[in-house]
Parts: sequence; C-alpha cells; structure tokens
Amino acid sequence: MLEGQAAGFTADPNETVADYLTAWLEDKQLVFKPTTYVRYRDYIAHDLIPALGQVKLDDLAYSHIAAFAHTQLDAGRGKVTVHRCLATLSSALGEAVRHHRLPGNPARPTVIPRPAATERHIWTVADAVHFLSCCRTADPAFADFIEVLIGSGLRKGEALALHWDDIHLDERVLYVRYTLSAVDNNRLAITAPKTRSSKDWVAISRRVADALQHRAYDKGSAATRAPHGGFVFHRPDGQPLHPQYALNHFHDLCRAFGAPRTTLHDLRHLAATISINAGVPLTVVSKTLRHSTLSTTANIYSHLTAPAALDAVNTIDRALTTASDAPAQGPHRPSISPADHTPRSHNQLTVTNTPLQNAA
Repeated sequence: MLEGQAAGFTADPNETVADYLTAWLEDKQLVFKPTTYVRYRDYIAHDLIPALGQVKLDDLAYSHIAAFAHTQLDAGRGKVTVHRCLATLSSALGEAVRHHRLPGNPARPTVIPRPAATERHIWTVADAVHFLSCCRTADPAFADFIEVLIGSGLRKGEALALHWDDIHLDERVLYVRYTLSAVDNNRLAITAPKTRSSKDWVAISRRVADALQHRAYDKGSAATRAPHGGFVFHRPDGQPLHPQYALNHFHDLCRAFGAPRTTLHDLRHLAATISINAGVPLTVVSKTLRHSTLSTTANIYSHLTAPAALDAVNTIDRALTTASDAPAQGPHRPSISPADHTPRSHNQLTVTNTPLQNAA
C-alpha cells in the first residue's frame, strides 16, 4: 500500500480507470521520451478513457477490454492501432500490479496477437547505386544524407541528430549520442537514442567519409559557433531537417528517379542485407547496427542467414566425407561391445591424448 501511494497510486475502491490512467500518465511524463509520452497520451485521451474510463479500476475485467478491442475493429480501426492501444493499457495496468494496486493485469493475455510486421521493400544494390547517382546531380546534400544512412546503418533520427562534434574523420569513426524526433509531428526534440546500446560508436567507410567531407565544406563559419559544432544535416538556417520532410523528400526523389519506393528506415535494413550477404559475421553486423542483443539481429535477419547455415552443414558434410574416403592410417581401434558399457561408466567421457592424424 505504502509503495503504491509513494508512486502516486491509491487504493480508493471508487477510483475509475480514467482516474488511474490520468494519474499514471502524469507520473510518467518525466520518464517517457516526449514522443512516447505523446503517443500514450493520445491513446489514453482519445481511445481508452472514452471507452473504459467510467469503469471502476477494481471492476475492470478482461471482458471489458475484449469488448473494447472488438468494437474498435468492427468500426474499421486497424489491428496495429488497436494493438497499440491495448499495449498502452497493459503497460499502465502492469504497473498497478507491480505496486500491489491490482492483483492481476486484466489486459493480459492480449486480446489480439501482435500484428505481423508489414512486408518490407528493401532496395537492391543496383537500386541504391541508381538513386545515389541521380541524387548526386539533383540534390547533392540529400545524396550525402542517404549515403550516410546506407553506409553506416544509422537510424533516420540518429543521422538527423548528428553534430559535427560527433564526427571524427581522422579516426574514421562517428559517435551516436542523440536522436531527433518530432513531437506531435511538429515540435522537434533531441533525446537519447532508442536503447542504451544504440549510444555507441560506428565505423566510417571511405564513401561515408567522402559524404561527410562534402558536408564539412558546406557547413560555413556559423556552424562552428553553434552548440556541438552544429548539425551535419540541416536547413539553410542551420536548424535540423524535420524527420517528416526528410521522408517526404526521399519519396519525391524516388518517384522522380524511377527508384522503387521504400522508407528511410529500410535503408538500415539494406545496410544489414549487404553485410550479411557478403559474409560479414552476424556479431559484427549486430555491433554495427547497435542492437541490444545478438538475438535481435538474428531474429530480424533470419531469412538471410539460411545460406550461411547451409554452408555450415555442408562444411561438416565435406569434412566427414573426406575423412571417410581417405585411406585408413594407423592402428585400427576396436569397437566397444555392449559388455564394455558398465553402469559405473554411464555418461562418462574418456578423453585420450592420441594426436589427431591428417586425413588428407
């Protein structure tokens, strides 16, 4: 009880879902990133409170939540949107459980499973080369931006938030310290990167170094007086590019150049695809993308690791086949009869120090 009160929650039996969600959101305002807070605020204000707000928190049941979800779906809301609404509610109620305000989370298990990710349309290397060639003539500054995205695997917001103090061309490395987001698709906010592991260094290739050098020539003297050296990619007044402008401009250029429509984030997947198909170890790809775990990389790009898995088993096949076809060398080792397998030796592994012989 005391823990719940300290966190801003009460055990008032008359507390409604609206009261609880409002207090929870207010408590989290200083914890969430601005974009996360706005997203949760909108789901709570526009969806959850109108539908469930009058229900007493202690009376809220799975049936209420299921009815809300099905009503939303029947009204034509997308599964992704409904799932995000439910995830917001589940997050809030989960905290009530952790603070002993509720005995269980009525939003779990989720009413609808997490919708499958939309199919990605990843460029080929030829697509990327064609776009960059056209863009280099039409919009050199934006070509440099795309070059950095593909060549480094940075997220869009991370690239837009790059400052010159983050770039170390002599050391061929850049540091990801921030990400740029648009709150309410309007106010720009500089925040920490997506995850703790995202805040790390990234190696700079020759092509990326050339693109950054182009931007260095054009940054002007005003950038050197700006905080942290100014933004690498910016508007004429030195302010950062708006994320939505960057995406819209990218789509306009794709259409103008006859390039397949994709997203700026999918250029990150292009970077991973090129690396994995070239045989770069998955651990190195994961480090470059700054995923929190290797399993994250493996799960996202499992379809690309199938050839590597086939190579692995084929290598085992070749080793065994080569050894089997080679002439026998050295004394023949007798097979072990069933009588030799005594209970005392069960599950014991005997290691001999006989040198391995070359089967070649």
